[in-house]
Amino acid sequence: MPAGLGIFIEQVSYPMLYELSIDSLHIDAAVRSCRTGHGLHKTCGCRANKPLQGEYMSKEISIIGVPMDFGQMLRGVDMGPAALRYTGLVSRLRDLGHKVIDEGDVLIPIRDADREVAHDKFVGEITQICQAVYDTGSRVAERGRFPLFLGGDHSIAVGTVASVAENEPVGLIWVDAHGDFNTPDTSPSGNIHGMPLAALIGEGHDALVNVGKPGMKVHPDNVVMIGQRDLDPAEKRRIKRSGITIFTMRDIDEQGISTIASKTVMKFAHLKRFHLTLDMDALDPVEAPGVGTPVPGGISYREAHLLMEILSDSGKLGSMDLVEVNPILDVANKTAELAVELTLSALGKSIL
Repeated sequence: MPAGLGIFIEQVSYPMLYELSIDSLHIDAAVRSCRTGHGLHKTCGCRANKPLQGEYMSKEISIIGVPMDFGQMLRGVDMGPAALRYTGLVSRLRDLGHKVIDEGDVLIPIRDADREVAHDKFVGEITQICQAVYDTGSRVAERGRFPLFLGGDHSIAVGTVASVAENEPVGLIWVDAHGDFNTPDTSPSGNIHGMPLAALIGEGHDALVNVGKPGMKVHPDNVVMIGQRDLDPAEKRRIKRSGITIFTMRDIDEQGISTIASKTVMKFAHLKRFHLTLDMDALDPVEAPGVGTPVPGGISYREAHLLMEILSDSGKLGSMDLVEVNPILDVANKTAELAVELTLSALGKSIL
């Protein structure tokens, strides 16, 4: 090793991630003399020894469609599962080597036009649907399969997370432009798709809190929020008091998505697995126009893929939601295509 080459390598508690500090004058020498380990080279940090695509362990994936749009007033998001399937989700997952079964869609009641201004915001219908999602997801998880839920609005997470957190603690990664941490007392709109995270930690509508196993499904210490940039005033106060870890878009701008992703995985070092719920409005509207509540200044195309890739590298992703794809608002199926691409990155697809 050349004199003066200062290298500090700290291998953290999950595979293939190192913190490196290399004297900039000797980077070229480090690259020339690097010795391969598993994943990253331990000196230069390159990806040359990363497993080739297809060498990752094949997963047995069950796709569960939840074409629900009761959680908000804008119609069209119920067509999301169909758009994702149309984009070739199943065949492209199989091309990665995964064994995929499409379990079909959870039965959704017809939305009654006479109740469009319902004061209860369809909480009864949403509870019924989320209980069905919980029942289906639990059966899939009990068979040792990877549940991949296709929404639908983000209210479905009340059932999806409950189903995968039934038997042991799981981490929860909430990627979203919004907090979804309101309760009926703090929500300006009253729409349920702005409340599922609160319900999952045991706060809000009793009916939603008690979907599946009654009470809290995930402890706030085991929740990481990423990409938020549109939070209601009371919701901000609730998040600050909750103990949840949150990386807003300012944090992503300041630290970079690689650091954020690495910190997220480290947060769950004590857990066997985590659940990822990806709301497509977390992406910048330039990249994902087909969402009901777009907010400028979101996660970029490459930032989103890198986040998925690092989460995949951790080996702890055990289940996933894709929500809020609205084909009516989309442009040439751009948002559904990106959602499928991000799912593939989360499930092992890589550049090298």
